[in-house]
Amino acid sequence: MTNGQHIDGVLVQWGERLFYPGNRIIKSAPPPRLDAKLLRKAAVIRKRIEATVRRAPQVMVKVTGGGRGMAAIAAHFRYISKAGKLEIEDDREVVRTGKEAVRDLADQWRYGGSLIPEEGHRREAFNIMLSMPAGTNAVLLQKAAREFAQTELSGHRYVMVLHEHQANPHVHLSVRAEAASGKRLNPRKADLQRWRETFAEKLRGWGIDAEATRQASRGENRNFEPQWRIKAKEEGRLRAALVATKTGRAGMLTRADAMVSWAHIMKALAASEVAEDRQLAQRIGSFVRGTTFVREQLGQGSKVPSRQHRTPNELSPPGVDRSRPSHDVNR
Repeated sequence: MTNGQHIDGVLVQWGERLFYPGNRIIKSAPPPRLDAKLLRKAAVIRKRIEATVRRAPQVMVKVTGGGRGMAAIAAHFRYISKAGKLEIEDDREVVRTGKEAVRDLADQWRYGGSLIPEEGHRREAFNIMLSMPAGTNAVLLQKAAREFAQTELSGHRYVMVLHEHQANPHVHLSVRAEAASGKRLNPRKADLQRWRETFAEKLRGWGIDAEATRQASRGENRNFEPQWRIKAKEEGRLRAALVATKTGRAGMLTRADAMVSWAHIMKALAASEVAEDRQLAQRIGSFVRGTTFVREQLGQGSKVPSRQHRTPNELSPPGVDRSRPSHDVNR
């Protein structure tokens, strides 16, 4: 195996663990021998590494709530469309404006499938927000959001509205929980990460620099406030503030695991015969040292080496073995 093939093998082995953590770890193994498919995967992972270390803008995909009856769903339609003043687009790409159009959409949802009662106990719709940092082209963001919905919400009724009046341009999506097939939408954590990656992919297709790296892979641990807390704070009804950062051993271990993956990738690139790879290793080193996780560990007196040749175990909490790769790429 050549030096370049070995490096690509390491990128696949540890990059999958870093960016696609659904893979479970079962045993230690050498870097995989690469076929054409894994070579393509190595190229994709290399691009994700480069985007992450240069701190490409991160997409935000968040489920902000959902209606348990048509009263709540119709109220959300009025809210996102500003009572019909903003254009509201449906899953057939039909664009409407006006209060009457919003009422018509609500009636279509009420009777288009299983009847949605005025009040109910189960969630009949999910409210999703797709957002990017300030300065993002709002029109292109809307196009990417449309493609995202066509990919991830196919078979469901949905409406979308672009909001440009706030600092960060964003699109509100409301999707009917029941699809035409009768299957119900029930997004979980893994689904949300896939949604983020799909949205980032659609944005890149329109020339917008976007990435969907997990917080843990970026060494971050922020707590994001749900929509109900934001509204309650605005109305003065919030009694206790949300802790700004996530705490607990599980979160620490997840971030430590990500840092070990970075260390393996960095070590392989630093030993490359290609100057660009060695430069990327240096950028990874700077990125890792600047993460919240590493700065916290240094602040607590933990020994986190600053050299790019540090070993994986030096980035792990005491007593935790983080040297095992993903089994999905083993041969």
